[in-house]
Amino acid sequence: MSDFPTAPTADAPVDPTASLVRSVRRIAQAIDVRSREIARLTGLTLPQLLVLQSIRALGEVSTSAISRDVSMSPPTVVAVLDKLEAKGMAVRYRSTIDRRVVHVRLTDAGRQALSTSPGLLGDGFISGLARLSLDDQAAMAMAVDRLATMMQVRTSPASEQDVDDGSAPQPISA
Repeated sequence: MSDFPTAPTADAPVDPTASLVRSVRRIAQAIDVRSREIARLTGLTLPQLLVLQSIRALGEVSTSAISRDVSMSPPTVVAVLDKLEAKGMAVRYRSTIDRRVVHVRLTDAGRQALSTSPGLLGDGFISGLARLSLDDQAAMAMAVDRLATMMQVRTSPASEQDVDDGSAPQPISA
């Protein structure tokens, strides 16, 4: 008997978990390729662009609000802001009301970088998405959001009970 997996036969059941793992791997690979392309074109990493976009969308904002908006840990956001500040694209300053709170705003260089940066998903994805019906677009967004939620690392078994919103994994039907 061989140690290598064999190709599924026509009557063999398809393992949905294996299919999901392959699809998630392809998505991760595509994000990695796009991230390198964006870095080559702009000199910015994907997290740096996400943080700049968050600041633009939220206005003068606290680092904790950016952290929530871009789904990055606060220490990661601080490290990204260190680099953006060194590049002159963002400025941090303490709140005049509560000195413990740090706010961030874009500089002209940050606004310029955003105005010339390419889309994060790429033209191929955007045009493919546009060809889908609005219902299919919404279903895809909901499915990917659910996948991301399910893949998030849980800190304790109790946290699964806290998140029971009826979105527990269900068998995948063909």
